[in-house]
Amino acid sequence: MKLFAAALATTSLTLTAPVFADTLTIMAADLPPMVYADGTGREAEIVTAVMGHCGHEVAFEVQPFTRHWASFEAGKGDAVMTVPVGMPMEGTQGAAYIAYQNGVSFLAGSGSDYGALSDLAGLSVAAFQGASNILPGLAEASDTFASYREMTDQETQSKMLFGGRVDGILGDGMLFAAYTASLRDAGSSAGIDASQPLEFRAIFEPSNYAMNFRDAALAADFDRCFAELEADGTITTINAKWVDKYRDTLGNNYLSM
Repeated sequence: MKLFAAALATTSLTLTAPVFADTLTIMAADLPPMVYADGTGREAEIVTAVMGHCGHEVAFEVQPFTRHWASFEAGKGDAVMTVPVGMPMEGTQGAAYIAYQNGVSFLAGSGSDYGALSDLAGLSVAAFQGASNILPGLAEASDTFASYREMTDQETQSKMLFGGRVDGILGDGMLFAAYTASLRDAGSSAGIDASQPLEFRAIFEPSNYAMNFRDAALAADFDRCFAELEADGTITTINAKWVDKYRDTLGNNYLSM
């Protein structure tokens, strides 16, 4: 009877305790330098550090932005990254773990400066697809621009800016700076003069993102470990390291760093 009771207790523990895979599959968006196709990048490094602190290994499945959400909703992965805080999504959402800094990128030699969205009135502006639904005040302000268009292709955005066809690009400053750096590495083969210096101004509040987990206990685990790494300075160190890569463009305007 004692052996049976012990076995029953063990079975009960096994059934009620959360079960985590040895390696967690994380659905991630292909957003260099936040997440590269090989699973590196600022955001990927934060998630890897936090999950490692919790004792979990991770494997990123990198897909185009928004498709990674759809894949998670369809049942793929143990968690999904880069989910706007409060956005309805399958699973349990953790606390915000990263912020993107949207603003305007422009040619440094233009003689212009921008401290607010209203400063773009009368100018030609481009932005990422769906920006008018995401960036506060943009939908209303776009009527004051000389021209406004949204596009998914960052190469087209860059060519328009470096070619003088638009005055500014709205979006995350680090994303645009990273893409510009890759164009500069390509040299003349890029077909544009990407050597022109850029500047960035953070004219929007930072956008906070969270992760959604299929297991609520894992979400709580992530939040606890993130708080510990934030307290000991690890998160700040990772963020600063990546901002420093693009300091010539971002200055101190990205997340006030």
